[in-house]
Amino acid sequence: MNDRNLQTAASCEMPPPHAASRKRLGLIVNPIAGMGGRVGLKGTDGTAVLDEARRLGAQPVSSARALQALHKLAASGAGFSLVTGQGDLGEDVAQLAGLHPNVVYGELHASSTPADTQGAVAAMMAAGVDLLLFAGGDGTARDVLGVVGDRLPVLGIPTGVKMYSAVFGTNAQNTGDLAARFIKGDPSVRLREAEVMDIDEVAMREDRMAARLYGYAQSPHHHQLTQNAKAGSGFSENVALEAVSRQLAREMRPGCLYILGPGTTTRRVMSALGLHKTLLGVDAVLDGALVGADLNEHALLQLMQGRETYIVVSVLGGHGSLFGRGNQQISAEVIRRVGRDHIQIITTLEKLIALDAGALHVDTGDEKTDAMLSGYMPLHTAPGRKVYFKVRS
Repeated sequence: MNDRNLQTAASCEMPPPHAASRKRLGLIVNPIAGMGGRVGLKGTDGTAVLDEARRLGAQPVSSARALQALHKLAASGAGFSLVTGQGDLGEDVAQLAGLHPNVVYGELHASSTPADTQGAVAAMMAAGVDLLLFAGGDGTARDVLGVVGDRLPVLGIPTGVKMYSAVFGTNAQNTGDLAARFIKGDPSVRLREAEVMDIDEVAMREDRMAARLYGYAQSPHHHQLTQNAKAGSGFSENVALEAVSRQLAREMRPGCLYILGPGTTTRRVMSALGLHKTLLGVDAVLDGALVGADLNEHALLQLMQGRETYIVVSVLGGHGSLFGRGNQQISAEVIRRVGRDHIQIITTLEKLIALDAGALHVDTGDEKTDAMLSGYMPLHTAPGRKVYFKVRS
């Protein structure tokens, strides 16, 4: 271990009023999390998929999201000490945020593996952290849970493609805010048992949904800052969705391109058109015909050239997410070009009532796009019926 590894955790540049009350925060960044999103690979589990993502031009996103969370945390005035992993595992982004962490793990492989995450978690538990903050997706959450179980509170900065677990903040900045509140002992924050779920990426690429609950982690919770696990649909919801989906299909305008996001709800719209829907991908329709299936960001932008375009998406149940969870192909650039008024959202009243935060969330990774989407938007809940619901970034 070199000299920098021997720094004490107390070297973090955030002197609190009472040093004895300082909490110790662990930070782990999965540097490859989320790289497969915009290029339509639905994740980066496995070396082959990561290589393909890079071939398609995927760029790292995890460190930038982690930096947003750390800036929010650093600006909060919360007194804490920070321990992390070497280089891309957290040290680099912590230094960019103006922090000086104690490095307790340094066995980073060339492509980052689950073993790196698990080794770093074990090292941070040995260092006695009070909260483990990690940047990644559901795969990273699984790796963390496999080591900590329910022995240590964990909180996820959402940077992956699949983020169905309930251990994540609604976006990077809110995660930093929540971590600061936890550190300060804010009474509005409580610990809860949060579901850790993951979807089989191989099944996703074969257009099959294979979800599994891996367990429950102790995680800080605030109803406006954290997401819930994905929810299912009941019989009455299904009837309403069928009807409104048929209406939207009938009302598609000639000559306009329609981009349909992932999920069973948008699949109903495609079925009403007599078309096959990629269940977990993004498809495009023009004049009642399928013109692109399982598209990535680049392919969407190509199809949009010279065409008036609409986006059709559903609400991710439990999360209340519109953009940034499993549909990163519909990127901030795609949304910006389409425009707010050309976004059609399908959901049910039951799903809206069940939302813990009382609002929908967007997390495109671009602050201007998120701000543009914020405010009240119309949601199709039944044929001829819309409700206006708040969207929060």
